[in-house]
Amino acid sequence: MTSVPSGRSRPAITLAVVLLAFAAVPMSISGAAVALPDIGADLRTAGAPLQWVMNAYNLTFASFMLVAGAAADLVGRRRIFAAGAAAFAVGSSAAAVAPGVVLLDLARALSGIGAAGVFASGGAILATAFEGAARTRAFAALGSAAGLGLATGPTLAGWLVGTLGWRATFALHAALVAVALAGVGFVAESRAARSSRLDAGGAVLFVAGLGALVLGAVQGPEWGWASPGVAGLLVAGAALLVVFAVRQARSAAPLLDLSLVRNRRFLALCAVPVMATFGFVTLLTYLPTYLVGAGGLTAERAGTVLLLMTGPVLLAPPFAGWLVNRGVPGRALITLSLALFAGGNAWLTVLGPSTPVAVLAGPLLLTGLGAGLSFGIGDGMAMSLVEPERAGMAAGFLNTLRIGSEAVVIAVYGAVLVSLIGSRVGSAELAARVAAGDLSGGGSEALAAGYTHALHLALYGTAAVCALGTVAIAAALAPPRRTATAPAPAADDDARVPTRIP
Repeated sequence: MTSVPSGRSRPAITLAVVLLAFAAVPMSISGAAVALPDIGADLRTAGAPLQWVMNAYNLTFASFMLVAGAAADLVGRRRIFAAGAAAFAVGSSAAAVAPGVVLLDLARALSGIGAAGVFASGGAILATAFEGAARTRAFAALGSAAGLGLATGPTLAGWLVGTLGWRATFALHAALVAVALAGVGFVAESRAARSSRLDAGGAVLFVAGLGALVLGAVQGPEWGWASPGVAGLLVAGAALLVVFAVRQARSAAPLLDLSLVRNRRFLALCAVPVMATFGFVTLLTYLPTYLVGAGGLTAERAGTVLLLMTGPVLLAPPFAGWLVNRGVPGRALITLSLALFAGGNAWLTVLGPSTPVAVLAGPLLLTGLGAGLSFGIGDGMAMSLVEPERAGMAAGFLNTLRIGSEAVVIAVYGAVLVSLIGSRVGSAELAARVAAGDLSGGGSEALAAGYTHALHLALYGTAAVCALGTVAIAAALAPPRRTATAPAPAADDDARVPTRIP
């Protein structure tokens, strides 16, 4: 059982505080990417040091998520949320005034740790503050907030960079979370009823293991996937995580209760954001570069085209929650969302350097709708399967898979794209330049054709992964077969109960 929430509780303010923070955190991912060229020019840096403005944030964000979730259950969800929001605000403020790229990278790493605290505890706060249909609506709003931050990050950052400079982008992120932090006093505190110590040894193993895996994936394209450094990081990371799992199985107070992982329905729902990374986030990352480099669009025009895909992410989550609360099976909506990823990516192979926007509208809308449906109900369904005293742990594990998969999949997707382009243009160096959107020089039409061919193959591969994921996750979410002599299901097992898995 979870202890009775203490302190002043204002459900509306609680929801507003969590939503504002959940919008700012992904905004700091998508917005910072737009600011990189100006950061490089201003701080006179390029290459790996500049790329670590993004990598440092993603690495600490993914690595500390599970630790933050377990800590939230032990010391209090509101307390960890407040600590995470404060760390994020301080890190973003430091990034806004950093005199050099090294301090900027360190500030971004601090922001990533804070973001982990916000994401791991924010979902747990809503899971314990709301029940039934209200919880479904709260998590639907959470999906819209995260989608809003992800979708508007590039647009706001582009405007700020063009008017006030790149430092204003990080200042905006700090200001948004500072406003959320001001309302934390109206959020009720909750924690697990049984107190125990945080498994510090397990925390070190997990952070080091996942950090090594993510670092290996991030550095793979630069160092080479067959290089000793990358191989050593991947092997060490996998070994540390195996040791971590063994330790958790023997621990009386584990950082991650392995019974969560053995729950096939919970694990299947945790795999939904991984599929969203393949089907949606990869496009959000690499499609603008193609539209600018091969399609000849301006950055502003490419951002406008991308609204066809990000728009449904803002509108679909409340609609998905509304459908679930009126009896539409959540399992059916999740299956549909994953199928839309597969169909949207396969359909997007109509893409070419001169393809009209009207032709792209269908696959982009389809993919965005898939993301919106899964964002709207997936997390709420997963959290409904977990008892309240493990809400922080569950949210931490769920978001570890979400953020960790983004860091790894995006790096691997980029490496595959460069390799495919290289097979057409005959030069790894030229392929890397083309994948970054630089098609200048002679033979630009041939380079654009090679880029298009490579992206088509990547899209087909992504569609295949999402199709397989659709089948596997739908099967895992299927209710157990009932025998003729089996007793009637309890009310909580009914397929139509809000937030339950049908």
